[in-house]
Amino acid sequence: MNFSRPVLANIDRLNRYMDSNKLDAIVARSGQNFTYLSGIAYPGTLARFMDLTDSLRGCILLWPRNGEPIVILNPGAEKLTLRDSWLRKVEVYEAYAESPYDRLCAILKREGLEAGKVGFEKNYVSAAHWEQIQHALPRLQMVDIVQMMDEVRWVKTEGEIEEFRKGADLLDEAFLAVFPTIKPGETERAVHSRVVYECMKRGAGWAHGLLNSSRNTISYGGEGDFTFAVGDMIRTDYLAFLHSGYPGHQSRNAVIGKPSPQQQRDYDITLDVYRKAMKRCVPGTHVGELFKFTVAEFEKHGWNYRSGSGLMGHGVGAWWHQQEPILCRGSNAVLEEGMVLALEPHPIMYIHIQDMVAVRKGGPELLSPKFATDKMFVVE
Repeated sequence: MNFSRPVLANIDRLNRYMDSNKLDAIVARSGQNFTYLSGIAYPGTLARFMDLTDSLRGCILLWPRNGEPIVILNPGAEKLTLRDSWLRKVEVYEAYAESPYDRLCAILKREGLEAGKVGFEKNYVSAAHWEQIQHALPRLQMVDIVQMMDEVRWVKTEGEIEEFRKGADLLDEAFLAVFPTIKPGETERAVHSRVVYECMKRGAGWAHGLLNSSRNTISYGGEGDFTFAVGDMIRTDYLAFLHSGYPGHQSRNAVIGKPSPQQQRDYDITLDVYRKAMKRCVPGTHVGELFKFTVAEFEKHGWNYRSGSGLMGHGVGAWWHQQEPILCRGSNAVLEEGMVLALEPHPIMYIHIQDMVAVRKGGPELLSPKFATDKMFVVE
């Protein structure tokens, strides 16, 4: 295949998986797989075409094992795709008047794939669209590739890892710019807006996240008029996406004024267990065992992590940040060289340390080192 610019995706791994599954082609409809294989992360309104499976203006990528990939899109996405994607071939359907799946079926037939074995994402192709394709192409063998593509994406190329480094630096720079400016009496909304602004100013395509006072017991409820006071811990959980679709993804804490002995103890325990878990992020580690180890370490301090968030971290990728492998209880996944993980074990919700690490044979590589977490950040 010839591409218009260097490709970040792990195409060699994709080819091996397609061959082992005897696939003639795959169809990417989800934002994760479309962005991963096309090299373009749609912004704004175009992004919703990827998120909404019932969109009348959805974009689809047909990736044959042999031959040139084809992006099937609406007119509004054409120019941006031709400018920014590393793929070169697009087919434009008439939005609203024509179904993108009708065009996909016509292309599959034209390319000689109407009786082939083609992979689809059952979690993004609706039952109605699945039936539509089967009705139009009754000899087509449709198979689910959700797990396959998760496993393709979870081992990163060095190009992908460099994007994570850039995103992590950008986000940490935003934290370091905003944290010293926080004043008692300010609202969560005001501080949150400054974090997003600092991310965008530094080149993020988009940014979002969580910023709450430790006295605000409703996490992920949106940043509103709740005000910060002296003694508050500040919890964050942010993403700053580059235009490539790859994010910086970190969680940082700060305290307004001198931390109390309890706050200091809680932070020190969390950091200690967090770093012990990080050291185990090497090839061959079983995810379920890593989770059990982390739970046991917290239990030594009388903390019960079983009732926590249900995970201690997750894989990271383009478009939607939380990808496989999910670091949770009972997982059978095994860490591989080149995975990138966002680690975030936090049984006490207002202490939330999170970094991205690359799994390496010689030990985990911290991709987000710009904001030191050895000590709590104190807002004087």
